[in-house]
Amino acid sequence: MTARFDLPEADAFTRTYWDAAERGVLLLRRCGACDRVHHYPREFCPRCWSEDVSWFAATGRARLYTWSVVHRNDLPPFKERIPYAAAVVDLAEGPRMMTEIVDCAHGELRAGLELEAVFPEGVPKFRPVGPAGRDT
Repeated sequence: MTARFDLPEADAFTRTYWDAAERGVLLLRRCGACDRVHHYPREFCPRCWSEDVSWFAATGRARLYTWSVVHRNDLPPFKERIPYAAAVVDLAEGPRMMTEIVDCAHGELRAGLELEAVFPEGVPKFRPVGPAGRDT
């Protein structure tokens, strides 16, 4: 079997996150002490270090912050997908998240583009909101 470098290996802590993603739900963590939301999932708040953090379902909405269209990647399965748009998005709940933009012509990407989460193979990726995101 060929190793998949694009799929997560869940552990005891992150299993909740990846199980939700399999169901099409993006989970984030909120701190009960300072009320800040963070991503990637951690067992403590990266702002105040409190361990009073809990999961909640995010809206799945975001805006494109920055991106790079990757034209060369020799690792499977990325080699078969080039070119692809690696990106950082601002989630509606506040945190930034690294991801991939799908269902969008690369020439249509622009800072501030409204996005929605999709979950191919149980991995959160983002596409433009509305019909334009489904037509390309």
